[in-house]
Amino acid sequence: MRESARIGQPGPPVLPDPDASYGFLVESITIDELDRQLVQCLGVNGRATFSQIAEVLGVSDQTVARRYRRLRSAGALRVVGLKAREKVGSLGWFLRMQCVPGAGPVVAAALARRPDTAWVQLLSGDTEVLCAIRGDAREDRGALLAKLPRSSRILAVTAHSVLHMFAGGQDSLGFLAVVEPERVEPLRHLVHGGHVELGELDFALFDALGADGRLSHADLAAAIGWSESTVRRRLDHLRDVGVLYFDLEVGLPEFGFHAPAWLWLSVPPSKIAAVGETLAGFPEIAYVAATTGPANLAACAVCHDEPELYEFLAGKVGGLPAIDRIETAPIIRTVKQASAVMAATP
Repeated sequence: MRESARIGQPGPPVLPDPDASYGFLVESITIDELDRQLVQCLGVNGRATFSQIAEVLGVSDQTVARRYRRLRSAGALRVVGLKAREKVGSLGWFLRMQCVPGAGPVVAAALARRPDTAWVQLLSGDTEVLCAIRGDAREDRGALLAKLPRSSRILAVTAHSVLHMFAGGQDSLGFLAVVEPERVEPLRHLVHGGHVELGELDFALFDALGADGRLSHADLAAAIGWSESTVRRRLDHLRDVGVLYFDLEVGLPEFGFHAPAWLWLSVPPSKIAAVGETLAGFPEIAYVAATTGPANLAACAVCHDEPELYEFLAGKVGGLPAIDRIETAPIIRTVKQASAVMAATP
């Protein structure tokens, strides 16, 4: 569900050790109510200062800073700065790959190492891989799809162009909400809109913020070799026009979510907008978009457990009119997020 900064020119994938295991490397950590409130605040504004968050939550700056660093160092939370794709001409593609038994982790790891993939997940055991691939709207689609890996481990591939996003990113973290939205609303950074031509500085900022969206202006300047004042002005401008936004990567199991799943829905074309907008209003939905392919809506639902997922499907989704067909695919493991390959699980 998350995007990254630049379009790469990938070569053929090099398949890693098939016995390697990939996923979140998260230390054992206990999450409490204050941690959840902090995450909700960062979901509204990933670069909100510790003092701003402390004022909203009624605790000290030091407490907020300590809690954030604890979550960050344990691998349970990361703030990333990303390029808003709808502002630069393309929403990208989904690729669903059916693999021979046991090959899913190998194919997923190979895809994760490619610079043109934004995120990679294992679905439904070890035989299906889902990834988001970056593509420029001006790029020939045939050339884009020709970049797909060739491997006897891959039995079938379906490609889905993302046509319209109804929900995704920082405004689709309702499943993490634990306090009233009006309490955290003052943290929101207002986007004024406008146009911007991206250049070398911008791509350097996207790269650095994609690794750590809370880097200070001084650290950003040192990392990319521009002056601190220039970095500050450009970062603020990119945010103001809506090209740069900040999202969260959260270790879902650590926050109690053990049943995330992708939903592939088929609805009549005249109902796509209505169903997509309704899905976007459900707090369980982290992402929903209209796509090409066998299904015309793709949605990611985040639930605590299988009974809750069942209730969501049978109740909220099942109650929607005009759904002709729905396919559910549980997310087993996230291999890559925001262009960062997840560490191997020890």
